[in-house]
Amino acid sequence: MRPALTSLLRAFEAWCLPSACLACALPAEPALGLCAPCRAELRVPAKPLGSVLDGLDVDVHAALAYDPASAPLLTRYKFHADLAAGRALGVLALPTLRAAPRPDALVAVPLHRSRLRQRGHDQALGLARDWGRAMRLPVLPGLLQRVRATRPQTELHAEERQRNLEGAFLASGPCPAHVALVDDVLTTGRTAAAAVQALRGAGARRVDVWVVAQAARAK
Repeated sequence: MRPALTSLLRAFEAWCLPSACLACALPAEPALGLCAPCRAELRVPAKPLGSVLDGLDVDVHAALAYDPASAPLLTRYKFHADLAAGRALGVLALPTLRAAPRPDALVAVPLHRSRLRQRGHDQALGLARDWGRAMRLPVLPGLLQRVRATRPQTELHAEERQRNLEGAFLASGPCPAHVALVDDVLTTGRTAAAAVQALRGAGARRVDVWVVAQAARAK
């Protein structure tokens, strides 16, 4: 089928058939994929109760609290390659990110190649590309690399988390002076901290952190 005809049919379907809410399957706002009640359950993040980022002079910009309302959508996008959920999350975050200081470029927290093969997609890079298109910002996918496979931080005790990330990231400069580090969720903050340090070592003078959601308590 010709691409133009395919696009026309999809537009006709979207006009004729109401889209289903990603959370509850009721009719949803077509541009977002969520119904009004489910969207109303999403909360802005509370002030985090301490983070390893506090001592790095890093500004964190998060649109949502990481809680029972946002977690199912994030899980579907991150672990099940639900791109519709990813697009909805990206759209929800845009007002917050547009209000943030504008960086020179976006850099996604990268997956190790073994984790990328396992999941089949890179959730942080997908968000960076969506935000880059929407805000006309360049995305630099090769600048930061995860050169060592690491265990998920949430599986480890506090004293193991720092060791888990030692030498995990390598930034191949030159790096723009001001970059935004993109990820889906900020929980412990240690992954972001390791990536920030690698970017600064490559020449970044300012690194902000852009995420969809942030946990209330950094562990």
